[in-house]
Amino acid sequence: MSKRTTTRNGTARPIRLLGDPVLRTACDPVRTFDTALEKLVDDMFVTMYEADGAGVAANQVGSGLRLFVYDCEDDRGRRHVGHVVNPVLVAADGELLVESEGCLSLPGMRFETPRHAHAVVEGVDAKGRPVRVEGTGYFARCLQHECGHLDGEVYIDVLSGDVRREAMRAIRDLQRP
Repeated sequence: MSKRTTTRNGTARPIRLLGDPVLRTACDPVRTFDTALEKLVDDMFVTMYEADGAGVAANQVGSGLRLFVYDCEDDRGRRHVGHVVNPVLVAADGELLVESEGCLSLPGMRFETPRHAHAVVEGVDAKGRPVRVEGTGYFARCLQHECGHLDGEVYIDVLSGDVRREAMRAIRDLQRP
């Protein structure tokens, strides 16, 4: 099934790129569950699909709220689609897998990034109902990646050694006039 078939009514928003301060600011908890929040969720899904992403965090579209959306597969090929408001990464465990990872806020860049093979996120949905999402493989990677965004981090922050130096060099090269 194409990701496009699950697109909701919403408007694509510009994705904030590395260097935008909103990406380095921890997001605030959602306290108001209303139609504006539901509209933000819909806009985030449309934005994610337009950019061909697997997930997007609210700060990537300029909102300072703790919220992300996702549409990606786990290590068994099962598709997971949803959103989590006020997510907490309650577990990131299992084998440490080093695989190529990218980010919509750093377009065109991919680096070998360590992530745990299993992750659990708890929060609520846009109506305030409890949500618990458990993922393995690529989906676990997505959950860890998006939770990181909401804490003001980007995936290059988990890199180390030669890979981190390579990433920082590539970013500097992009920023040169």
